[in-house]
Amino acid sequence: MTSDMKTFDVAQAGEPDSDIPPPPPAPKTPYSPEHALDDIPGVRYALDLFLASHMLESEKYCDECDPKKERLYFTTGYGLIQCLKGLMSFENEDLLTALGHAKHGNAVAAHHRKKSVSMATRLAGLVVSSLHTSGVGYYKSMTPVERHAELVYAESLFEKAILGIVYSGDWLSFIKEALNMRTLINIYRNLGKYLEAVDAEAQARGEGPEDASIDADFRSGVYLGVGMSNLILSMMPGRLLTIVEMFGYKGDRQAGLDYLMRAGGWTKASSEPGVPKEKEGVRRSICDAALLIFHLVLSSFTFEGVDIEMAQKILDWNLKRYPNGILFLFGAGRLNLCRSRPQKALDYYKKAMQAQSQYYNLHQISYWEMAVANLCLWDIPTSLEHWRTMLKSSTWSKACYTYGVAVCLLQLGGEENKKEAASLLDKVPSLRQRIAGKSIPLEKFVERKARKFKSQGGRLLLPALEFGYVFLCIAHAPRSVLVTKMLPMVQESLRTLDSRRENQSKYGSGYWDDYCLARFLQGVCLRYVAHPDPDAIVEDEGPTDITPAEAEKQSRDAFAAVFANGQKIEYDHWLVYYSHYELGRLMLCAGDKAGARTQFELVLSGKPLEVNAGGKKGKYSMESNLHVRANAALDAVEKRSKL
Repeated sequence: MTSDMKTFDVAQAGEPDSDIPPPPPAPKTPYSPEHALDDIPGVRYALDLFLASHMLESEKYCDECDPKKERLYFTTGYGLIQCLKGLMSFENEDLLTALGHAKHGNAVAAHHRKKSVSMATRLAGLVVSSLHTSGVGYYKSMTPVERHAELVYAESLFEKAILGIVYSGDWLSFIKEALNMRTLINIYRNLGKYLEAVDAEAQARGEGPEDASIDADFRSGVYLGVGMSNLILSMMPGRLLTIVEMFGYKGDRQAGLDYLMRAGGWTKASSEPGVPKEKEGVRRSICDAALLIFHLVLSSFTFEGVDIEMAQKILDWNLKRYPNGILFLFGAGRLNLCRSRPQKALDYYKKAMQAQSQYYNLHQISYWEMAVANLCLWDIPTSLEHWRTMLKSSTWSKACYTYGVAVCLLQLGGEENKKEAASLLDKVPSLRQRIAGKSIPLEKFVERKARKFKSQGGRLLLPALEFGYVFLCIAHAPRSVLVTKMLPMVQESLRTLDSRRENQSKYGSGYWDDYCLARFLQGVCLRYVAHPDPDAIVEDEGPTDITPAEAEKQSRDAFAAVFANGQKIEYDHWLVYYSHYELGRLMLCAGDKAGARTQFELVLSGKPLEVNAGGKKGKYSMESNLHVRANAALDAVEKRSKL
């Protein structure tokens, strides 16, 4: 090991945060697999650097500690960083590099695992439980290093599966990686059973609730794997879940959340975690991050188990620990967006951008979130700036960025803006991507809207507000913005449409599409005026011209108008289905569980809900997304009313 490694410091981004300890002693050389766990303090230091926004220093530290890429934990740590870089850039070269590191990390972990037994021993294990090669006894027979290797092996399989699906973009790869997912879920399931068994034995011996011989680093890995497996399975759509359950897999969402919370000792009753950082496992912070992703990001698609208050506690604690941690600053921004405080969310996203300049692709997350937050505030010019920035510098979804720029230009009006928007919308169809051979729903939606713009002779009604609805901008808009900006604009569009109803031939094709879109957006805006999101912090904005009761009635009337005219829709059939979903949400907020259930079941029935669906070809826009949300809402009807 070189002398500069022994005195490693954070050079490029200043000194590390004061609460990050100095680096541990340099790893011993030559490397011996029997001493693999001696590297965990070093990996913990690298993780602290990464979470404190010293990304390059973390990467360099892992690289210099393991130049041969042979050490169990440094190899997986370095591979995880490459995985994140690949997924951040979405560039084929970065994805291929990350995939290579994931495969190598998988091979290194396999080398550290318990050696395979003979076929004769496997057959004997079917009869003699002590020789079983997958049960609790088998894991008891492992050394601590071998058990850790099982964790790392499963983690590298997960990285490889995600990267393989994204990089190859075909169904054959998806099936292959799905088999890897099955393997890793089995590993986590068996490790979870092992941990439960040894803890139960410790309790029987009167030694306490846990087996003290099991180290916290291993525990946190099991909690992470079992927790994530349960969450992933619990989030699967109904049809896919039916197939998965045939193979014996079933996800328990609450159990998954409990496992992830256990790593930090979080409880709903306490404001602080029960596990101090001095006694935590190395994967504890990753468990916290997984909880934040569920409560703040996946909450866009589900309801059961979502707890914004818990997310607030986890964020508060981690931001004290990593005040410049970009991942937790993102989380704070997202939390404020979920609470209908987009202006405060913008402050956190700006702090996140200032926290580091090493991984520029991380800035793209801030730009995306700021574009959405400004739509929530109905600040179209500023949102336009962010869409332009992403279009120029990001590769995640050129189709969406292009469409975002175009609709903001159309919303602002003016001949020059319209001319530029038309040029951009012409490019949208050619910019679509595929993952696992499937189109990305949002990209398919924007392509259809671009085609509609052209077929209507260069016209889209309320394009930015419609685009914003997809990102829950109406749900997260402050009440003052809904009442003074969004609703008046929708009402003006409806007055214009009403004045042209008798002369639709002059309006061109798509009159009833525009009418139903305006009524749909009117209904959604009024729904949130009547019943703000339960997690929203409603500021004291003074009196308004409409009461909650009036807003609810007008919202119902607006959705009814969509249903009444659904048979006249030419392009945007999705409006009818989403109107049933939004009406169901409104009914539940009003306490009508039976009515809400009826609306959600209609959405999931597979029946055409237009009065005359003869003009519809294939699936409607964002159908899969709506089914996920409707399924989640239906599951939550009896369990909670907070929707």
